[in-house]
Amino acid sequence: MKALKTLVSILCVCSLCSCTPTQENKADDGKNAVIETIMTRRSVRKYQPQAVNRDTMQTIMECGINAPNAINRQAWEVRIVDNPEVIKKLTDLYLKDNPKEAENPNFKNMFRNAPTVAFIANDTTFAYSPVDCGLMAENMILSAWSMGIGSVCLGGPARFMKSNPEANAYLKEMGFSENYDLLLCIGFGYPAETPKAKPRDAAKVKFMD
Repeated sequence: MKALKTLVSILCVCSLCSCTPTQENKADDGKNAVIETIMTRRSVRKYQPQAVNRDTMQTIMECGINAPNAINRQAWEVRIVDNPEVIKKLTDLYLKDNPKEAENPNFKNMFRNAPTVAFIANDTTFAYSPVDCGLMAENMILSAWSMGIGSVCLGGPARFMKSNPEANAYLKEMGFSENYDLLLCIGFGYPAETPKAKPRDAAKVKFMD
């Protein structure tokens, strides 16, 4: 009986070992879903005209706010705009200062043609807030890609909206809290292109002994 119990115990341990994935076999030669999403994601600058479904954007934002952040301060605020009239109005203001952009046949709006835009502001009183916003943004663009939604991270439109008086007036209407400053924008949409990967400099990463 003792030998039988020992045999059963060994079989149970073996069974657990074979069914519980390790970090190594989770990767499965790059077939892990997270790794695949990271490695295939590209910045998209051509989109279908329709805005991203709001339920889908809600999921993207849930992933965003679950990003790691310093002392759980969550020092970010987000406003999502998918109204085509608002995006056109802002784009018209942008074209006044940048008329040559209108000569580009691929130009549709100042947010790299995206029909849905997330405006992310950071708490300027908290030193780690820009890093935390970056982590949130990464969660957002990766979760979006996993659901077939393209994205592009933008700094230029944020600078324009803060510097142009008329665009800044709309920025104030977004109602960010005191001490919060627009840091970046992320354009989202259904892709109308399949960009190729650009080279990455792996030599910039070194293991230290």
